[in-house]
Amino acid sequence: MRTIYDVQQLLKRYGVFVYIGNRVADLQMMEVELKELYQSQLVETKEYQMALLLLRQQTALEKEKEQENG
Repeated sequence: MRTIYDVQQLLKRYGVFVYIGNRVADLQMMEVELKELYQSQLVETKEYQMALLLLRQQTALEKEKEQENG
């Protein structure tokens, strides 16, 4: 798992599609859904940790962009 797209594909396997229209909100909702899948023991620990790391990194980058732009 290397990209947000990979995380989206993981969620998609379980019928989870996230589109709110705001990139940061999308990423945060994906994190919530990922945690639910992990707590339900549908996602392995290593896969969960990698996906969570990717989501948090991308969220930080997006928030940084928002601050720069405005």
